Amino acid sequence: MRSVRDRIRHALLFEAIGLAIVIVFGGPLFGLSTADIGVIAVGSATVATVWNYIYNLGFDHAMRRLTGQTRKGLWVRVGHAVLFEAGLLIILLPPIAWYLNISLAEAFIMDLAIAAFYVAYAFLFNLAYDRVFPIPPIEPQPA
Repeated sequence: MRSVRDRIRHALLFEAIGLAIVIVFGGPLFGLSTADIGVIAVGSATVATVWNYIYNLGFDHAMRRLTGQTRKGLWVRVGHAVLFEAGLLIILLPPIAWYLNISLAEAFIMDLAIAAFYVAYAFLFNLAYDRVFPIPPIEPQPA
């Protein structure tokens, strides 16, 4: 299982790289000013950083309880990314609609586009992260 320090590094790297991509490309894509996409991106990244830590910790504990280990194969990694983004979408939808003064339906479409990016990004980032920072072997737990 990953250490607290490793989980913090993971969350911060994930959000910093994702934030840079969204701010650079999101404004023109959604027709928003850099300031507005910046507020949405920074606010979302702040919430997502906390959610990332909580979600990954819970996911790993669930995996360990169900399978006895925390290594994630291809399909588990796909499900992991989709479930993470679904939870984040639910959390972020109301504040985005409020801040941009748009309907929940409009915010939902925008949030879906951002979530689609992050699903792909999360999948690729986590594959790369696991290669650069491999999960240490599981130590047997005392009986």
